[in-house]
Amino acid sequence: MRKILVFTDLHYTAQGALIGHLDPDARFRAGLAHALAQFPEAERIVITGDLTHHGRPEEYARLAAALKDCPLPVHLTIGNHDRRAAFAEAFPKAPRTAEGHVQEVIDCGDVRLILLDTVDEGQDGGTLCDARLAWLDAALAGAEGRSAVVMLHHPPMEVGFAAMDAIALANRAEFLAVLKRRANTCQIVAGHLHRTVSGAAGGIACTILKSPCHQSPIMQPGMDSDASVDEPGAYGILYLGAEGVVVHSEDYGIPGRRVLSYK
Repeated sequence: MRKILVFTDLHYTAQGALIGHLDPDARFRAGLAHALAQFPEAERIVITGDLTHHGRPEEYARLAAALKDCPLPVHLTIGNHDRRAAFAEAFPKAPRTAEGHVQEVIDCGDVRLILLDTVDEGQDGGTLCDARLAWLDAALAGAEGRSAVVMLHHPPMEVGFAAMDAIALANRAEFLAVLKRRANTCQIVAGHLHRTVSGAAGGIACTILKSPCHQSPIMQPGMDSDASVDEPGAYGILYLGAEGVVVHSEDYGIPGRRVLSYK
């Protein structure tokens, strides 16, 4: 099976700035090293937004430095913590549409990966304007018999956490209508939640992946979207096979982790 590594919600900060007691740079570098060691056969890396914590140039510069010697192609889109102008300055070769949206199509054998920009800049929630929906429709239409994996930052389904559902993809009905019209989407992959969640969005399999940095707890009523816990970081692995797409989530940096013997 072909393998694609997926990271989301890196939340890079400036040098010396932490999130709680966590250093996003150290956490991501550890995750990247773990992923490359565990999956040397992986063919590329996709990062689905919230690359930085504040969208500042110095934060993007630290991420660019962490990716500088990566042996695999890296594909990026943005999240609500990002800012397009600073991102474009740091990553001038990243594909963008005429409207400036950070979007890309990557064909991997029988699967087409579609990276979609859901950012409504300055807002925590996401949206897709008419231009982005039209671009998505064209990307699906041009898949030429391939199944499609749509990768975006904001989840297009409710997860039962009121605070996070309030800042998910606002116009998910329009998004799902495009997917259903084309009928070749087999998997949606999102971030934003800082928690591994599986479900269905409009009948299409949807997986939300954890962050390499801070995670979300099970949210009880009254908790806000900033609720975070220090749990091991994680990344995703897409297995692209003859029978479809399988999404795995791999935690790393687990203290005292040991291989058990059953003998």
